[in-house]
Amino acid sequence: MKEKTLYNAPFTSWKNNNSPDGWFSDSADADIRDFYHENGFLVLKDAVSMESVEKIRQEALRVCRGEAGEVSGIVPSTPEDSDEDVLRNHLCIHNPHYISEAIKGYLGAAPVVDILTRVIGPNVKCCQSMLFIKAAGKPGQAWHQDEFFIPTRDRSLTGAWIALDDATVENGCLWVIPGSHKRGILWPQEKHDDPEFDCTGEAVGFPYSEADEVPVEVKAGSIVFFNGYLLHRSRRNRAKSGYRRVLVNHYLSAESLLPWFGPDSLPQAVGSADARRIVMVAGEDPYAWKGTDSNGNAHVRPSGEGGCPGSAKEDKTAAMS
Repeated sequence: MKEKTLYNAPFTSWKNNNSPDGWFSDSADADIRDFYHENGFLVLKDAVSMESVEKIRQEALRVCRGEAGEVSGIVPSTPEDSDEDVLRNHLCIHNPHYISEAIKGYLGAAPVVDILTRVIGPNVKCCQSMLFIKAAGKPGQAWHQDEFFIPTRDRSLTGAWIALDDATVENGCLWVIPGSHKRGILWPQEKHDDPEFDCTGEAVGFPYSEADEVPVEVKAGSIVFFNGYLLHRSRRNRAKSGYRRVLVNHYLSAESLLPWFGPDSLPQAVGSADARRIVMVAGEDPYAWKGTDSNGNAHVRPSGEGGCPGSAKEDKTAAMS
């Protein structure tokens, strides 16, 4: 997809300083469900207080310092290392809720559950959390669909993207293709060598153009909800300083089995497999008799700045070392 010219000022996608359609102020708004199912995303403004935002920021620092618990792949730090240096060492940490009770407490925050029970149903479970730091200069993530990584049986996968800083075009906000979730097709992914993005593969072959994508610029404390089939991406943080921090959690219907880890690691057929590393956030768990799995670990996602596994970029980096 050809790149379009980027906006060069915060919130320039907001006309006359007014947020676009789909940016809701009240979780009880009657139009929320229809907008979400038509477009595949919505924004709930001012959903998290700035006090809570600051608490999550501070907990993110503890996680990056290794003070909250063990994180596989974390860059070791010392008390003498500045907070800025510690944060810049990490682009994304998967599943911080495994080690942080503070972060785990936000999985079922009231405004999150209010929206999820309207767009998914009364019974909702969380299967993953991700803490993005994305300091100035850090890469984004290429076009992808979350359902490509987290399979559900009923297309109920929903991300809740809690903005911990103002997210702008300049510092690497989300971009989405409204309505791209509707067909329920998972587009293939290919490796890439684009330094704009991290090591995650890029979705290809979809029938959309640059004219179809829109930036999702939001203020800190907003929550972006998006469907697991929605095509979305984010670009590099081009701000001169600062971060675009986000806590994003993934949810699905509690009725949906979760055959997550592939046939080689499953003790039974894929059709009946059900990963139970979950946290219930609303309603009842119809599979509670299976129990839950607490054996997960928090881990760092490679940023790709030193080359991605199996990519031409990695080969070139290795040849130069």
